Amino acid sequence: MPKTTQNLPGVMMSICLLLILGVATRTTSAQWIDYTANGFATMTHYTLPRDYVAACGCTPSSTHYPTAALSQMAFGSSAAFGPGCGRCFKLTLLNTFLSDPPFYPAESKSITVKITDLCPLGGDWCSATSNKPNKAGLSLNFDLAFPSSSIPDDFFPSNEAFYGYTDFGVWNTSYQVVPCNENWPGSRNQAALGSVANQGPECVCCPAEPTGNINDTCTSYSDKNGLPPDTRTNASEAIYTPRLSLYPALLLSLLYLLACNMAL
Repeated sequence: MPKTTQNLPGVMMSICLLLILGVATRTTSAQWIDYTANGFATMTHYTLPRDYVAACGCTPSSTHYPTAALSQMAFGSSAAFGPGCGRCFKLTLLNTFLSDPPFYPAESKSITVKITDLCPLGGDWCSATSNKPNKAGLSLNFDLAFPSSSIPDDFFPSNEAFYGYTDFGVWNTSYQVVPCNENWPGSRNQAALGSVANQGPECVCCPAEPTGNINDTCTSYSDKNGLPPDTRTNASEAIYTPRLSLYPALLLSLLYLLACNMAL
């Protein structure tokens, strides 16, 4: 038998070890942001199709109510679910960041959102890390799913006559962690709670009322800290559309399994 063939198991085991070390390096080097219950953050907005199942795997009906993506390092994972999934925040608009001069609305508007998605690390607003803020000097960014049938079209104030446009893009906001059951409108609809039923608890996690307790709060998919709590519900529709940010993690897992199986 050729020497290269004899060494194949050892080579493949080395690949396994490298992949494991690569995952370990990524997880141990991740410094998630430990944010306070009250503070300030930027707010942007993005398009989330109705009934779309985002990173956390929350039910399609959750999109019928106000939801948002949280910046990655506060979300607590670089793919799929993280400790931020399911948490509810009351967000209050303060003033615009990019306009000159800043726009201060006459009326203070607030909205309570549930976190169902992550805003990937990068860009100007979701780029904050534990030792570097985003472009506005803040550690958190909420990317509001907007437009939405659950949010009035005029939620964001504007002054088109003065600025010449209506969408300011980025707002400074104050945030407050609040109980979902008392504040998020979707809590009154069982179909909007929990995560999709056709995926295992290792794939999705969307608690109705996360408190930080291990039994009701998601772990970090990136950190591989075991399985998250099973938040699947019978009310969930059999739909699952993974967010693009999940693919790198899946590819890494497939490569790991392939290499280790070949080594056996």
